[in-house]
Amino acid sequence: MPLTDTAIRKAKPIEKAQRLFDGSGMYLEIAPSGGKWWRLKYRFGGKEKRLSLGVYPDVGLALARERRDAARKLLAQGIDPGVQRKAEKAAGDERAANSFEVIAGEWLAVKEPEWTPKQFAKERDRLRNHVFPRLGTLPVANVGVAEIRPLLMHLVKQGHIEQAHRLRHQLSRIFRFAIATERAVRDPAADLRDTLPARNPRNHPTITDPVQVGELMRAIEGFTGTFPVQCALRLAPLWFCRPGEIRMAEWAHFDLKGETPVYRVPPENRKLKKAAKENPATPPHIVPLSTQALEILRELKPLTGNGRYLFPGARDPKRHMSDGALNAALARIGYKGIITGHGFRHMARTMLGEQGWNPEALERQLSHKEPGVAGVYNKAQHLPERRKIMQSWADYLDSLKATGRTTLTQSEVLNAA
Repeated sequence: MPLTDTAIRKAKPIEKAQRLFDGSGMYLEIAPSGGKWWRLKYRFGGKEKRLSLGVYPDVGLALARERRDAARKLLAQGIDPGVQRKAEKAAGDERAANSFEVIAGEWLAVKEPEWTPKQFAKERDRLRNHVFPRLGTLPVANVGVAEIRPLLMHLVKQGHIEQAHRLRHQLSRIFRFAIATERAVRDPAADLRDTLPARNPRNHPTITDPVQVGELMRAIEGFTGTFPVQCALRLAPLWFCRPGEIRMAEWAHFDLKGETPVYRVPPENRKLKKAAKENPATPPHIVPLSTQALEILRELKPLTGNGRYLFPGARDPKRHMSDGALNAALARIGYKGIITGHGFRHMARTMLGEQGWNPEALERQLSHKEPGVAGVYNKAQHLPERRKIMQSWADYLDSLKATGRTTLTQSEVLNAA
């Protein structure tokens, strides 16, 4: 007699396992502990076999009957349902092992030693935010243009064109990894290279008009925030370092005595690949200190000189100031969107170049490497000339701040040289 839900709920465990039959070989097995399992008894190839249909009450009576009927259809076709289930599980395990998320995780693990922690987090989070929710569980070999294009177009519609280009390139690298490890045969992301709009030019806002530079320098002098941030803001145009090289500066990196005072930017704070950052042979970047920069540092030292950082964080003095502090300070004096911390580099390179200084010395002072073969063999640092450049630049900024003059006098140029 077929089972009913009421009969199943009322069935109580006894000392031995008991079976409640429903028909067509299906029964509910009740263990002495109270557990209830659906089973199907069938014969295949002359042998009696058992097939699990699920655990009650997660699998109710109706669903158990559906699974029984599906298994019996396979038997009618000459297929052993137990063997079929094992094959499906193996195929599912293989698909899971070769899912896009698994392959991408392997690729990230291979690349992680080459990247800084910050770069690794960027690469990982881009995948987590834009790819894994939609493609993560798909077998990598089944991901094609039709699956990737919507991800990229979504970013484009939001105006994140640069992000779309970076994501497409990242996907291409993952597919090439999958090909090399024999989990895929082609790179569909490469096919979408020409479907994306051209990258938007990304130039950091800056100022190169001498009159406006003078106005900026006067605005910086009038900054009314904390003294360490004011000092950072005053030093930024004098050093024209990368913003991170300013905010992460430590007193131990400075030599303020002698005839050639300098700030030695350690490799770990520079814009270098991870291997170069960690290579003990990588030299620091030298920033010659003008008399104006020295004066600011001597004003600052009594306040933060007992700590590690020149510019400690507002909330935690044991950490350096945040990466947005300089730009926030510029916004506070009315220069939001007009110039950024990085923009001081563009300002100095443009205006010093127009003054006729040696381009190679300027590039070295910006910590730029000469491209190509020349960059490998040319080790000239031009330090004597760079010291002159840094002092001349500080004097020039002072003249713009004080008088609004747009050029140095001939004697000033000769003295700087």
